[in-house]
Amino acid sequence: MRNQIAETWLINNYLNLMLLDATSDAGLECSLSKRGGRTVALQFAHLHYVRLYRLERYAKEFYAGQTRIDPAQPVYRQILRERLVESANAVADWMMLGSDGEGQIRGFNRGVITMLGYFISHESHHRGNIVLTLKECGHPIPQKVRDALWGMWNQV
Repeated sequence: MRNQIAETWLINNYLNLMLLDATSDAGLECSLSKRGGRTVALQFAHLHYVRLYRLERYAKEFYAGQTRIDPAQPVYRQILRERLVESANAVADWMMLGSDGEGQIRGFNRGVITMLGYFISHESHHRGNIVLTLKECGHPIPQKVRDALWGMWNQV
């Protein structure tokens, strides 16, 4: 089960990267907010930020070496990709540690499975927001990628 937990988490990140790769440069700058809310690029950066927040607070040994994305600077695809891979690997390592023994993990009283559910539901929510933003702004992602995001990822 230990490996399935990490694999499931890394599949989630693979879907994030697939969506990022399918997003045009113009799409990364899109937002549905009329008040200066997050662009698509900043929504991806937010995923990284939340991972780092949890790591810094509950698993400092896995936080070491991570790099924050400065939202005040231009946020480029390559930076997003690199940071999402780095933080996903750190979270996977944290989950593997939590999978040892009784599955207890600091910061998630009900254990590593609950942690996995939290992270995946949070990131899925933002993937949905990103897909909607891109569609509404005239930069829809290809049907093949949309299918992959909703459970057919292993057929792409």
